[in-house]
Amino acid sequence: MAAYDETKIRALGLNPQGIPKHVAIIMDGNGRWAKNRRLPRSAGHRAGTDRLRGIIRLSSDLGIASLTLYAFSTENWKRPSDEVGTLMGLLIEYFTNEIDELHENNVRIQIIGAYEGLPAGPRAAVERAMKRTEANTGLNLNIALNYGSRAELVRAVRVLSKKAVSGELLPQEIDEALLFDCLYTKGLPQLDLVIRTGGEMRLSNFMLLQAAYAELYFTDTYWPDFNEKKYIEALKEFQRRDRRYGTVK
Repeated sequence: MAAYDETKIRALGLNPQGIPKHVAIIMDGNGRWAKNRRLPRSAGHRAGTDRLRGIIRLSSDLGIASLTLYAFSTENWKRPSDEVGTLMGLLIEYFTNEIDELHENNVRIQIIGAYEGLPAGPRAAVERAMKRTEANTGLNLNIALNYGSRAELVRAVRVLSKKAVSGELLPQEIDEALLFDCLYTKGLPQLDLVIRTGGEMRLSNFMLLQAAYAELYFTDTYWPDFNEKKYIEALKEFQRRDRRYGTVK
């Protein structure tokens, strides 16, 4: 992956100075994409996995610092066991097939969420990917696995409560900075843009605190059809937004 220069970015209709630092995507619509084609849901999930390559490459080329992908939520365990098994198998397959290219292109893989709760195979695959790419300095590729924002906040509160009980800090010393330091996203840039494919207009327990001032972009396009052109359309819309953060310009 070679970063685009300003001329190439402008040729795409984007302002090089307005590229978001952190984009998150709720990749929705795989099942409905498959249903519309009279295919099994597993085919939709595979098509969705195939879509990742181009979106990750373009994010890196544009100079986006962090890309966070909502891959498997804490609620997804409620799905049929065969579908969960398919998703876990695709997870192993993805990291097995893509890790060499990702590493060669300086991508750093991080997992946000309680990935320790994954089955042994997927857990080992993501741990190998994180270990192999931990020294890379390019795109931060954050995969949300067994992730739920409410659970993340409960986890953070427990960490801070334990420190308060032990006397390590006083309750009145707890502020936003300390809270954010206890989230999975510690050290990542502020979230600028949340994209949700598939036609739904909600966050579905995804990065609720981090998204407080993020721009939200919803599209009816199912994730397997969300190609690079549509991604650029979302970034153009982001650049048209007037981000005031509660102030008046």
